[in-house]
Amino acid sequence: MFEFLRKKSPVYSLPPGRRIYAIGDVHGRADLLAELQQRIVDDAASGPGETVIVMLGDYVDRGPDSRGVIEMLAAPPPAGMERISLLGNHEEQMLAFLSQPRQAAGWLKYGGRQTLESYGIDPEEGDVGALSEALAAALPPRHLEFLRTLALYYRDGGYFFAHAGIRPGVPLQAQSPEDLVWIREPFLSHGGDHGAMIVHGHTRRQEVDWRGNRINVDTSAFATGVLTALVLEGDGRRLLQTG
Repeated sequence: MFEFLRKKSPVYSLPPGRRIYAIGDVHGRADLLAELQQRIVDDAASGPGETVIVMLGDYVDRGPDSRGVIEMLAAPPPAGMERISLLGNHEEQMLAFLSQPRQAAGWLKYGGRQTLESYGIDPEEGDVGALSEALAAALPPRHLEFLRTLALYYRDGGYFFAHAGIRPGVPLQAQSPEDLVWIREPFLSHGGDHGAMIVHGHTRRQEVDWRGNRINVDTSAFATGVLTALVLEGDGRRLLQTG
């Protein structure tokens, strides 16, 4: 009799004594971010010694209070915690609008108008050049510094965090900035092992998308009212959510 052994899925984990809260796309919902952050503070009170919040990008646009979100994230994290904030495609486009407004004018159609309004700028007043200048004048220096210093990815234990995902077949340390911030296919449909569990946002879903090689925590917070934090500790996974 022949015995056929099934290949087991890799087990991904974090080092002992470490917990991560990975938060999906906020998109201008400062109210939800404040609520979720308080839930994290309460939850972490019974946690291990090291606690990290990983923000997965797309803090601005679409929702009503992008300024409030950036103000919160530019401030220190909750006491006793570390916070890693990653670059999303919407932050990249916002920065492009500041430096090359005519080339990046499309940002206004994808939520940039709401971001301008959150900084007290009427998007109907002036051409794209004037709007770019108004945004540059309205941005507090710490907001601009926050946007300019966002990380492209974060890796911890068996997990790799990026806004959009990764390009299959390319080593994680060799991923291009464009793919980390923008990719959808062939990443979303790829079923193979990436060498780590990829935790990402970018692609809107109504609920968390659990796959064998990736976890998407973009639960369309600006529209659904559900902002999600994936909680990782050891080889365990659970969720904290608003709403």
